Amino acid sequence: MNTSENIPLDEQFVIGVDYGTLSGRAVVVRVSDGAEIGSGVFEYPHAVVSDRLPGSGQRLPADWALQVPNDYRDVLRHAVPAAVADAGINPVNVVGIATDFTACTMVPTTADGTPLNELERFANRPHAFVKLWRHHAAQPQADRINQLAEERGESWLPRYGGLISSEWEFAKGLQLLEEDPEVYGAMDHWVEAADWIVWQLCGSYVRNACTAGYKGIFQDGKYPSEDFLAALNPDFKGFVSQKLEHTIGRLGDAAGYLTDEAAAWTGLPAGIAVAVGNVDAHVTAPAANAVEPGQLVAIMGTSTCHVMNGDVLREVPGMCGVVDGGIVDGLWGYEAGQSGVGDIFGWFTKNGVPPVYHQAATDKGLGIHEYLTELAEKQAIGEHGLIALDWHSGNRSVLVDHELSGVVVGQTLATKPEDTYRALLEATAFGTRTIVDAFRDSGVPVKEFIVAGGLLKNKFLMQVYADITGLQLSTIGSEQGPALGSAIHAAVAAGKYKDIREAAASMAAAPGAVYTPIPENVAAYEVIFQEYKTLHDYFGRGTNNVMHRLKAIQRAAIQGSGQQGSEQQGSEQQGSEQQGSEQQGSEQQVSATQSGTLEGASA
Repeated sequence: MNTSENIPLDEQFVIGVDYGTLSGRAVVVRVSDGAEIGSGVFEYPHAVVSDRLPGSGQRLPADWALQVPNDYRDVLRHAVPAAVADAGINPVNVVGIATDFTACTMVPTTADGTPLNELERFANRPHAFVKLWRHHAAQPQADRINQLAEERGESWLPRYGGLISSEWEFAKGLQLLEEDPEVYGAMDHWVEAADWIVWQLCGSYVRNACTAGYKGIFQDGKYPSEDFLAALNPDFKGFVSQKLEHTIGRLGDAAGYLTDEAAAWTGLPAGIAVAVGNVDAHVTAPAANAVEPGQLVAIMGTSTCHVMNGDVLREVPGMCGVVDGGIVDGLWGYEAGQSGVGDIFGWFTKNGVPPVYHQAATDKGLGIHEYLTELAEKQAIGEHGLIALDWHSGNRSVLVDHELSGVVVGQTLATKPEDTYRALLEATAFGTRTIVDAFRDSGVPVKEFIVAGGLLKNKFLMQVYADITGLQLSTIGSEQGPALGSAIHAAVAAGKYKDIREAAASMAAAPGAVYTPIPENVAAYEVIFQEYKTLHDYFGRGTNNVMHRLKAIQRAAIQGSGQQGSEQQGSEQQGSEQQGSEQQGSEQQVSATQSGTLEGASA
């Protein structure tokens, strides 16, 4: 094991590695004061696999989102050494490493941790790959879980706002069983990617308390019963005991120590502490020094995750979960979220903005997001005449329904791209307002609103959020909040601080910009928010289930065309690989918008 007793505290460093949706980022952080000394980024070569499977070119059904696990190893091989080189430090002074991950992102593995897609016999089987957090094809399984849990009065259901998400471990696991029982049978462990990457680093599989509680329905020391699982599907009875259950590690503890192999990948000393895994959103709270009740942290990127500590246990409708010690020991950790935020903005700029706008942005030396923002912020509130629903990637909170889809109401022949763009920005703020109201109405007051992630760079967007929520909004003074939060956990795992609170007091980022609600804007947005709520409930609470019906029609159409297309698979394979390369480039372009990343909020 690496020892650091003789190294002065101000010369000791830890590494935080943040695994986002499109890339992994490593940051070198000084233990004594949290200063960020160097960083490195590695874009996943396969990005998000949502169209065709790598290699075979097999077309994927609707709502699938996969990744390739070796891309995650490559982050350790490239981003970590790059960060150390950028910092200009001696690697021997690094005393610990910690990682955070998107969630719920699942890896099916053998007993030794080998992902099933890396076995030759399963290389062309979609269910053998990583299921990314935004894989939403398990909604039918989630619906059955929710219905059965409600019928049986399962005690754990209220802890999740009354609904289990299709993004989570049980729904995705049940889908795997029912759609590819051979792969399910070959799987020894159903592993959160947050724990799999730690396993790669230290050679030990330790299940982290955060994802176990929020994504794995682990409450009060137990999972859903075998009787419940068997009622879903008799072959699912042993899911927990045979595939899921494992030793649970406390956040901030060491899961193990860096192996020789991982030391060779990273260039770090073998034997340094490797912290228990964690989720990108939840590690960010300490980075913002938001470790007390009522401090709501919104990590805004491709999606947004809202996390907050509370000193009371309440049932909050539509929450992703409330977990004892889910963020820091001694408090209840609450989580909510929006499945699409930066993703929506990125989708619109790629698909809804004509070339003349892109050229105008280039001529002004601006990115397309900056250009559209510049146009949009000149408008008076309500001038565009639009309201949007921010459900292009489904709704995580408070409806917990990924069969929902995006809507823009009020478009005319006079509607311009900047009008729709502003409406989409506002829609995501309305979604956050809905979450804030749900917390307050349930007796969990929101006292502070803190924003981290790539989108905080858009000052206009931040002011919109302050005006719509009516809350003073402060930003975190770090562009790498999750990575910094992971580094804080690494320092605790290495024994440099007694707990996360103490480490955060010394290592958290300084506050960034502050945005105060403008009273006249608050009043103007309140009128539009009431209209948003009407649309929200009309489409989201069962008055009109047209979105569900359209999804069913879409799935049937894709399934039919997929069967026909499989006959032409051989001739199309070369083209599909080219398409995958193009998709990777466009996905990576999204990650660079807003003069920074849109990632970092996928939990």
